[in-house]
Amino acid sequence: KLCQGFAESHSRPEWMILEVLPVIPPDLRPLVPLEGGRFATSDLNDLYRRVINRNNRLKNLLQLRTPDVIIRNEKRMLQEAVDALFDNGRHGRPVTGAGNRPLKSMSDMLKGKSGRFRQNLLGKRVDYSGRSVIVIGPDLLLHQCGLPKKMALVLFEPFIIRRLKEMGLVHTVRSAKKMIERRTPEVWDILDEVTKGHPVLLNRAPTLHRLSIQAFEPKLIEGEAIRVHPLVCTAYNADFDGDQMAVHVPLSIEAQMEARLLMLAPNNLFSPASGKPVMNPSQDIPLGCYFLTYLREFPSHDKAKKGDVEGRVPLFNDASEVEFAISEGGLAVNDKVRFRNPDYNLPKRAFGDPSKAVIETTAGRILFNEIWPDGLGFINTTVGKKQVSDIIWRCFQTFGQKETVHGLDRLKTLGFREATRSGCSIGITDMVIPTAKAAGLENAYKQIEEIEKQYRRGIITNGERYQKIIDIWTQVGEIVADELFRTLEYNEGKKHHNPLYVMVNSGARGNRTQIKQLAGMRGLMAKPSGEIIERPITSNFREGLSVLEYFISTHGARKGLADTALKTADSGYMTRKLVDVSQDVIVTEEDCGTVNGITLA
Repeated sequence: KLCQGFAESHSRPEWMILEVLPVIPPDLRPLVPLEGGRFATSDLNDLYRRVINRNNRLKNLLQLRTPDVIIRNEKRMLQEAVDALFDNGRHGRPVTGAGNRPLKSMSDMLKGKSGRFRQNLLGKRVDYSGRSVIVIGPDLLLHQCGLPKKMALVLFEPFIIRRLKEMGLVHTVRSAKKMIERRTPEVWDILDEVTKGHPVLLNRAPTLHRLSIQAFEPKLIEGEAIRVHPLVCTAYNADFDGDQMAVHVPLSIEAQMEARLLMLAPNNLFSPASGKPVMNPSQDIPLGCYFLTYLREFPSHDKAKKGDVEGRVPLFNDASEVEFAISEGGLAVNDKVRFRNPDYNLPKRAFGDPSKAVIETTAGRILFNEIWPDGLGFINTTVGKKQVSDIIWRCFQTFGQKETVHGLDRLKTLGFREATRSGCSIGITDMVIPTAKAAGLENAYKQIEEIEKQYRRGIITNGERYQKIIDIWTQVGEIVADELFRTLEYNEGKKHHNPLYVMVNSGARGNRTQIKQLAGMRGLMAKPSGEIIERPITSNFREGLSVLEYFISTHGARKGLADTALKTADSGYMTRKLVDVSQDVIVTEEDCGTVNGITLA
């Protein structure tokens, strides 16, 4: 194959031997003077020096007619020095510098993430950008972000300078910059003017999909942190535990138009991957909606309470009457009421029942329906995270983007307000251990004893014994979990649900498995190899784990952390390869008939 390559390319074998060595420009291998008269040098200078020294020594030895064995050794050393210059460590041991650190060769300077190509040629640093820690901005609208004034002053500097010159306050760029540094009142007024309607781009690393960079209109704020609307956190995968975001300013009119039309947050309500709403409220907002809309159904055996509640159900004509009754303290949000049906005798809507003139609902549900457009229909169910997602989608289909965005902002305000009013919090006493747990464990131990007897008598194999024990413990875990959720839902017949149950049921936080581990039993654990350990952890976190149980638990915890670290790198590399192979694929759409374009020579 090698010979064929030589023949086809008309290359000569002696061309493969280096006779002269290219030396890269000094700027790429700098020599930096340090304090105290010493110098810090690039590793390449050391590698070049080795080549020069060995080459000169070989020249001297050849002139002195030194024996062949020494000449051969010197030639080998020269070859090694050249190899180290091109790719240190590729052949034999790498050449090391101070502290036994391998020197960076030419290949090391080119390859990898911090190499010349990816760092300097494919990725560039840009002017008019900044970064800061993000905090929540619950008062913002969906198309807004809070931008610190100090930051905006630097980002919008060219626009401020132009406006200062137009107004005749300064005559040169230099004097304009001095005026900005002094931060005179005129500068702040102009900053307000130039930022109005000028979108900025917010980006959170890692940029894994299109929605990791979105455009917002800046709202100037005091302080040092960027403020972000709570509903865009899902798209960015952002939280407020110290995350940072980068902000970029589109300079040209075309870039501003593109940012406004394509990248503005309200234009990206749905995920490009699945089409599901990505501006889906999470945590506090679904919790507030759930507290507002749930109806506490008393168990059937609790006749006294049930009769009393159903005996006097007030009738209301519109939402303002309900609001008045709640503000006067005559009605609670979860009280059952009768309400004049707004959908009665109207064509079928996305929600609501047009057949009844009066419907039974709760005061909270009437308030919840006020934030949505009239034609959507009356939503008469308990609303959690899943239901909110469905409502957003139906609202978008029926009324379009503008109404949906207004609805989302009203939903954010309502959700936060009601979550605050609910006073939802959890304590250790909310983790109620089900009474059926002890009996379930006792029964499981008896069954396992029987299986062990069968194994000792030789009736079943070791594999069958293992499988049966795993099945028993899995079943017990499910029974305990079911009983636990029944206990939490009933909550000793109190007026409100158990807060843990509310958090899980509303989709605000946590899931069934986590609650099972908190108040039921942790259940079966896996070894690092993936095999299930046949003795489960019968304790839960409320009771506390024994030392042995604690050590068994650490398998899974350590494996989880290791997997996360390794999978992130693998998936990142996979994404990079995918982009690399598909970069010449261009997705086009029907010709829009524009007359604007660029002429290519």
